[in-house]
Amino acid sequence: MHARLKPVGHRFSYFVSSILIDLDRLAQAGSKSRLFSVNRANLVSFNERHHGPRDGSPLRQWVDTLMENAGFARPQQVSLLCYPTVLGYTFNPLSVYFCRDEDGELTALIYQVHNTFGETHSYVEPVRPGDLGPAGIRQSRAKGFYVSPFMEMEMTYHFRISGPGETVGLRILETDSSGPVLSACFFGRHEALTSGTLLAVVLKTAGITWKTIAGIHYEALRLWLKGLKLVDRPPAPAPVSYPEQRKAEPVGKGRLVAGE
Repeated sequence: MHARLKPVGHRFSYFVSSILIDLDRLAQAGSKSRLFSVNRANLVSFNERHHGPRDGSPLRQWVDTLMENAGFARPQQVSLLCYPTVLGYTFNPLSVYFCRDEDGELTALIYQVHNTFGETHSYVEPVRPGDLGPAGIRQSRAKGFYVSPFMEMEMTYHFRISGPGETVGLRILETDSSGPVLSACFFGRHEALTSGTLLAVVLKTAGITWKTIAGIHYEALRLWLKGLKLVDRPPAPAPVSYPEQRKAEPVGKGRLVAGE
């Protein structure tokens, strides 16, 4: 669900399917079904060149480098929540990397954002004391990357995540100095990766990427017709941004559970 709250109201929703993939077990993931492959073409696939630095290099190595640059310990395990590649094409407005330590505790997240101009930016965020609660994790970050031609840059993202487990929930509230401007939510239920579930995904979300891209432009047209003014696109920032005060706060530890 995607809802513009001001200066005009605008709301829409689509059915989508995501995958949660362990970056340390890509080979095992690629052997679960003849219809699913890793780093090669198939009906449904996952390709590392669509994520991270987008150069085909190992994503795990990229995550480790970002953690080192941020002053964090190397994660013991990293999983990625993203849209799969369907029939050779994919587009991920937002992908989330979950970094855990040897005890399985969440220590950091990476929010990788793509826009329709072919640009990408990743926000590295540690799990600080107080981020985790009964309803999941809550984090905030100043916006530093141009996404929508109808959204100003002087905004703050408020992330809220529950799971991933049997369910996963993700909400992003974008605010300006006077309050909420946009709310986007995703909720999913876990299903094992089998040929049957993959066929169901393809049937339900055939053309998911084209639908996502077309939907973005269609909804942009509707906003323009409602009178919203275009915001000029600034030069692309550095591909990664880190917390303002590295190593200034201890990284919190705790289990992220499904909630609400």
